[in-house]
Amino acid sequence: VQLQASGGGLVQAGGSLRLSCAASGITFSPYTISWYRQAPGKQRELVATLTTYGGRSYADSVKGRFTFSRDNARNTVYLQMNSLEPEDTGVYICNLPPQRGLREYWGQGTLVTVSS
Repeated sequence: VQLQASGGGLVQAGGSLRLSCAASGITFSPYTISWYRQAPGKQRELVATLTTYGGRSYADSVKGRFTFSRDNARNTVYLQMNSLEPEDTGVYICNLPPQRGLREYWGQGTLVTVSS
């Protein structure tokens, strides 16, 4: 199983980015998926979760600005990030948490840098 994140980059505050996480070796649709981020000098933080049934939850700091979606045909999930703030800077990592007999998997991350 591999999780390939992409879409990061450098953006000015107030801008937008869309991150993608494509899976190989596994089909995303039956599973809950999460995005985490790791900012420099900080602990890894849970940003958003999308359940099998379409339920979504977000960290308070990104509510109303980030949207987590899934494209089962492409076996890919997306994190649309709007109104970006410098505090959103970090490496964004997609994650399959342990569930339904599946072990946990982490992607390699994609770097988002928001300049003020």
